[in-house]
Amino acid sequence: MEISRFEVGPRFSEMTVVDVGTAKLIYIAGQVAENTSLDVVGQTRQVLQIIDRLLAKAGADKSSIVAARIYLHSVGDYAAMNSVWDDWVAPGQAPARATIGAKLIHHEYKVEIEVTAAIKA
Repeated sequence: MEISRFEVGPRFSEMTVVDVGTAKLIYIAGQVAENTSLDVVGQTRQVLQIIDRLLAKAGADKSSIVAARIYLHSVGDYAAMNSVWDDWVAPGQAPARATIGAKLIHHEYKVEIEVTAAIKA
């Protein structure tokens, strides 16, 4: 087994990849928008672009996602966030998902998304 970490900071890595021989498990930390002036639609788009970029670093794409957790600052943003998610998710490859109303670490964040993916090694 081999563990690789990407974009490592002092507190956490943006992504950890575990190579178990026949498969790689990819864990992406909760991602938030860089531009917090955007509404939930804009922030969701930005977060999903970040996730696409990280997945590509591991040789994966959104069709490899097996689970997602979405944290919303306001549950009233559920439909707006889903409008972006539904356009982004790979057709026929929707992961297991939970959406949670949560007090995010900074009040400017409207959405935070973390995903787990798997690919053949």
